[in-house]
Amino acid sequence: MTEPTTSVTAPRGRPRSERSHQAIISATNELLNERGFVDLTIDEVALRAKVSKTTIYRRWPTKGTLVFEAFSDQFLALQPIPSAGSLHEDLLAALRGFIKVVKGTVMGRTLAGLVAEVQRDPDLAEVWRDRFVVRVRTHHRVMIDRAIERGEVSNDVDAEVVLDLLYGAAYHRLLQSHLPLSDGFAQTVVDTVVAGVLTNHAGTVAKSVGG
Repeated sequence: MTEPTTSVTAPRGRPRSERSHQAIISATNELLNERGFVDLTIDEVALRAKVSKTTIYRRWPTKGTLVFEAFSDQFLALQPIPSAGSLHEDLLAALRGFIKVVKGTVMGRTLAGLVAEVQRDPDLAEVWRDRFVVRVRTHHRVMIDRAIERGEVSNDVDAEVVLDLLYGAAYHRLLQSHLPLSDGFAQTVVDTVVAGVLTNHAGTVAKSVGG
């Protein structure tokens, strides 16, 4: 009696090669340093990484998504959450850290390039929102949550607005280049944001005490 043959379906696609992945990311970072975001091309990345363009496009559908992958983890690693014991000092240390990373640097120019590219690349826009904006804001929100726990600010403070005011001002100067990202700028932004938050907190406390 003949045993029935068993059909084995071949796995679809090729297994991801960690070596080629790292080669592509390294080549991308090298070219960002040499040429910048705008002038970087997938052809050059493929040539330097010694892979085909098909290999790159199989993993990253656009130049923007590739550059994002090379940029994001490195950027976030340089944005540790400070723990100075007060909201003012935490926000100031965080904003100073952001400015240090982006002011006159390849990383700053890449960040600006990605922000511009998000406006015209739907694939990048989705990745940017889910894997950068949400991740960064969750990361930074810790500073406000700790201030609430310490009783510095009211627990109904809008943390999203605080982050918008803090980093929105810095992104505006990064993208417009109309005024410097100076330490004086950082101190003024933080002074203004914290003064507003603490004033609102004082008002809330006064109302609760007064009944």
